[in-house]
Amino acid sequence: MNAPKTSITVEVLVNAPLPIAWHAYTNPVAITQWNFASDDWYCPTAENELRAGGKLKSRMEAKDGSFGFDFEAIYSEVIDQKKLAYSLGDGRQIVTTFKSEGDKTKVVTVFDAERENSPEMQQAGWQAILDNYKAYAERAVKMETLYFETEIKAPVSKVATVMLGEETYKEWTAEFNPTSRYKGSWQKGSKMLFIGTDKDGNEEGMVSRIKEHLPNKFVSIQHLGMVHKGQEITSGAAVEGWAGALENYSFFESATGTRLFVTLDSNPEFKDYFSEAWPRALKKLQQICEA
Repeated sequence: MNAPKTSITVEVLVNAPLPIAWHAYTNPVAITQWNFASDDWYCPTAENELRAGGKLKSRMEAKDGSFGFDFEAIYSEVIDQKKLAYSLGDGRQIVTTFKSEGDKTKVVTVFDAERENSPEMQQAGWQAILDNYKAYAERAVKMETLYFETEIKAPVSKVATVMLGEETYKEWTAEFNPTSRYKGSWQKGSKMLFIGTDKDGNEEGMVSRIKEHLPNKFVSIQHLGMVHKGQEITSGAAVEGWAGALENYSFFESATGTRLFVTLDSNPEFKDYFSEAWPRALKKLQQICEA
């Protein structure tokens, strides 16, 4: 006889209004920013066909390359900004509900437990993922995650080397600023300055750190503040809109070479600028790599 199913509940109260909380949970680009239980893992890709009968797919990988798996589910019910219900391949059911509480949103997920791991372990893992989602959604109140991609006819190793190399970096990022450059190291945990020179000869740019670097796979940059007239500013009103913003590069082998994905957090002030400049920069990177 089949053992009775065990249902587990996890929940968060997100300091974000319902439309932002919903978008952060359902947008595929957003999903890649939070869909992992610990910093040892990351989510390189996600797809979300948001309708009854549609598929939810994501990839989770350990950063050390030791393990990875694909998550896939089919929606049975989608009620905009209220409810998501879907089933897994083994028949387990998951329901997530969204309830507006003024300028906050309560998000509750109830899921059927699997039988390989203890309910306590499963609850801790799902709660950790939901906590990551909460942190991302609250960041999304001030910043929107933008997404860009390109296909380059060159091996991943070459694309990554060109993209991050000190001299070649200057070439493709000249689309942002003709004097664009960096000072620092791409090693995980290292401080990095991304700077350019303004018309008066002053250094302007970002103070950042390399949050993660998996060679030829993934780079995550966390922006901490700004460089203004050569001075590093990491606190105060001037950096409130940027502190904690992420800029991520993901590299994948393809049939013709490399697929490169870029995501970055932007405030409304710079959204149009990045939306115009990043495609030009990626086109330039493609030209350099394919030359």
